[in-house]
Amino acid sequence: MERKPYPTDMTDEQWRLVEAMIPPEKPGGRHREVDMREVLNGIHYLVRTGCQWRAIPHDMAANWNTCRHYFDRFRRDGTWERVHDTLRERTRRAAGRQEQPSAGVIDSQTVKTVEKGGRAGTTRGRS
Repeated sequence: MERKPYPTDMTDEQWRLVEAMIPPEKPGGRHREVDMREVLNGIHYLVRTGCQWRAIPHDMAANWNTCRHYFDRFRRDGTWERVHDTLRERTRRAAGRQEQPSAGVIDSQTVKTVEKGGRAGTTRGRS
């Protein structure tokens, strides 16, 4: 059954850029039955909406557990870093810039907290 696309789904062009960077199935194991484009669509949905893993829509071809498995696997094996670096270089090249940035910006935010002094947090109950 064909599902209605979500705004977070990859376009055909985006999928063509990323497809070759997805690791092939592991040799000697079961054949991969899941559509990797649907796995990435599920992960994109989670990242863009901020939902929980279990809240990935049920009508997607890849369930939340499969999406989580590949998300973790791609983090461990460096796939996300390779995809990010490749797309960043491509984007910079298209903008007429050097592939590698020469500088970076780190932004931080200061949050005030209430400071509790004394020994109140470490004293035992008194009798």
